[in-house]
Amino acid sequence: MTLESKHALVVEGGAMRGIFAAGVLDGFIDHQYNPFDFCIGVSAGSTNLASWLSNQRGRTYTIISDYSCQPEFINFKKFAKGGHLLDLDWLWEHIALHYPYDMEAFDTQPLPFQVVTTDVETGEPLYTQGEKSNLEELLKASCSVPMAYRTPLRVNGRKMIDGGVVDSIPVIEAYKQGAKQITVILSQKQGYKKRPPKAPWLLRRLMKETPQLAEAMITRAEQYNQTLEFIENPPHDCTIKVIVPDDSFAVGRLTTDKDKLEAGYQMGLKAAERFVTQT
Repeated sequence: MTLESKHALVVEGGAMRGIFAAGVLDGFIDHQYNPFDFCIGVSAGSTNLASWLSNQRGRTYTIISDYSCQPEFINFKKFAKGGHLLDLDWLWEHIALHYPYDMEAFDTQPLPFQVVTTDVETGEPLYTQGEKSNLEELLKASCSVPMAYRTPLRVNGRKMIDGGVVDSIPVIEAYKQGAKQITVILSQKQGYKKRPPKAPWLLRRLMKETPQLAEAMITRAEQYNQTLEFIENPPHDCTIKVIVPDDSFAVGRLTTDKDKLEAGYQMGLKAAERFVTQT
């Protein structure tokens, strides 16, 4: 396979907004659509991809629309008392008990899979190969939203948190790795632009022990919008196809309304069908 012919699948995160990508990837399973040479996921996008790679249709849908809606996971009272706002410890234990990954299927599928995390000490992105030996901890690290989950995880000797802090949509990295065709699943509506933080001084104060990470969070909006510009105006030797929610998509980062989540999932299924039939 030459570099020029590589086709990458990139999936954005966004916590509960990942329900749209869950629908898209389940649609890919329904249509047996997988022309890709490698895939890269961030945060909820990485967990979505892992379920897709293990061919577990409906798994991420169930995790988002059921388990992630439980008060044990999203708990503002616990957070106010010094606990996690997003209790990944509880969620990972619950998933492992009730809906574990099919590790055998994941381990035997051939598609290279990279998970994006952020190095806590340097504030730089890490692109780590997801394998059977590191998958659970790597995915958990990629979903560890700063401050919402208070304990950075150490994977391969490095403290990691949510990859969305520094590379929310790793299409540029996919291009650097030789992808000349890129399919990207976004979790925000068409035309979305990220706004810079209103109080960067507060972030610096709250994260004074990790100054590089604080700066990464402050410049996140700029980096995110530059990535959108790359998607809209890719290099002449690269084609990028985007799957994006409709304007009616009503799911936010912490949405737990079951009707909105169901609508977002169905929107993803329909988007996949349109994409596959038009490709």
